[in-house]
Amino acid sequence: MLKVGLTGGIGSGKTEVARRLAERGAMVIDADQIAREVVEPGTEGLARVVAAFGEEMLTESGTLNRERLGSVVFADPERLATLNGIVHPLVGERVAALQAAAPDDAIVVYDVPLLAENGLSRMYDAVIVVDASDEVRLERLVRVRGMSEADAKARMAAQATREARLALADHVVPNEGSLADLEARVGEIWAALRRQAAERA
Repeated sequence: MLKVGLTGGIGSGKTEVARRLAERGAMVIDADQIAREVVEPGTEGLARVVAAFGEEMLTESGTLNRERLGSVVFADPERLATLNGIVHPLVGERVAALQAAAPDDAIVVYDVPLLAENGLSRMYDAVIVVDASDEVRLERLVRVRGMSEADAKARMAAQATREARLALADHVVPNEGSLADLEARVGEIWAALRRQAAERA
């Protein structure tokens, strides 16, 4: 099994790269998706979040109000650390179970937004960084995701710098050009990963 860490700042296009790797045969484990699952209604994770942050973090239907929680934690490093202390161990358990179920020859791509922030690069055989300038990412967050500029900047500021991410990269996917450019670069990286996996077999 080849373990690949995939990361990139918010708005870089990491999800699109993950989708294209999955189309080529990678087993993608999405930490964000799992982080959502471990705080769904009825879970231990949601109960812990409510205990730490209060009932006001729930919607009327009893689901987690992500926008409200995000506006609280991304402006306060201590509260963000509290949230991460609840969610990360639960995500780790789920990831370990999925990894155990993967075939021996799998190329497993871990979609990990906070790979640089949490010092996780040593866990992977290769690290892919999806890269775009802060200006491009900010514009995407405001235009595509509908965030306010202040909220987008706060979320970007809570993450590692572009330079810190790039310092960990074995492969870089520049993502400020066309979808054709992106597709070509993902193809090159997939070929390199296949070679790396074959050498380890």
